[in-house]
Amino acid sequence: MAVPRADYLSPVWRDGIFENKVVFCTGGGGTICSAQVRALVHLGANACILGRNIEKTEKMARSIATARKGAKVIGIGGADVRKIESLEQAVERCVTELGGIDYVIAGAAGNFLSPIAGLSSNAFKTVMDIDTIGSFNTLKATLPHLLASVKKSPNTGTNTSTGGRIIFISASFHFTGMPLQTHASAAKAGVDAIMAGAALEYGPYGMTSNVITPGPIAGTEGMARLGDKEQESTGAAQRRNPLGRYGTVKEIADGTVYLFSDTGSYVNGEVLVIDGGGWRSPGSFDGEKAYPDYLLEGQFARKSKL
Repeated sequence: MAVPRADYLSPVWRDGIFENKVVFCTGGGGTICSAQVRALVHLGANACILGRNIEKTEKMARSIATARKGAKVIGIGGADVRKIESLEQAVERCVTELGGIDYVIAGAAGNFLSPIAGLSSNAFKTVMDIDTIGSFNTLKATLPHLLASVKKSPNTGTNTSTGGRIIFISASFHFTGMPLQTHASAAKAGVDAIMAGAALEYGPYGMTSNVITPGPIAGTEGMARLGDKEQESTGAAQRRNPLGRYGTVKEIADGTVYLFSDTGSYVNGEVLVIDGGGWRSPGSFDGEKAYPDYLLEGQFARKSKL
């Protein structure tokens, strides 16, 4: 069943702006990344999405393809971003079937809540491998095609159909530090660093590299696993955000269109935080308990597993 455009894309964008472009997305079966890809497909792109679950990824690809008549969307399940060979095989299939890669979204991630005392070295490494190594592997595997794309569609400031752009999906935990998120903070700090290095090294070729940092987004898998359902049911969790609400996947997709379209031609090496200003507000975990009470009481229970 087709998803209404209003659910994933604002009406301000003109149809066809990504015609003949191809987007490659890791984590493409997830709630946020699928909305990003769906928006690009609606506006003319074809796509290749990667995910760990074969059935889920292929089903999502079929759903995204309904965003535009004639769209081509490949779903590659069983992909492991921790292994460069897995990504290289997916890239080869994408290029063979769709003709190239113009845009990349490095969105594969893993997370859970855990105090340092309850965090094993293996669990820490797993998040680093998926988020940080996975982002690096995504860049490495797609880089030759991004450079070919920008050579074909150069970033001149006047070209309205530029190629060669990558967005990494990050988080704001490491901006100030966050309890129970040390592993994710370290991993996402690495993602931001990879983005910055790519922006400096490949900007001279005309390629752009940026980060989108989503805040709490309603209806996503991440909020289902990490959010406080009791606080959300009363609206208390949402009121902690300066805008008094959670974000929507449409707002992340709109940011993606902004960076990949002509509007983002001169944006390079930036972190676009789309969170309503939430990272500037102190948060809490474990119901009504505020920081540092939930830590000092020693009663925090790990809520979810990777």
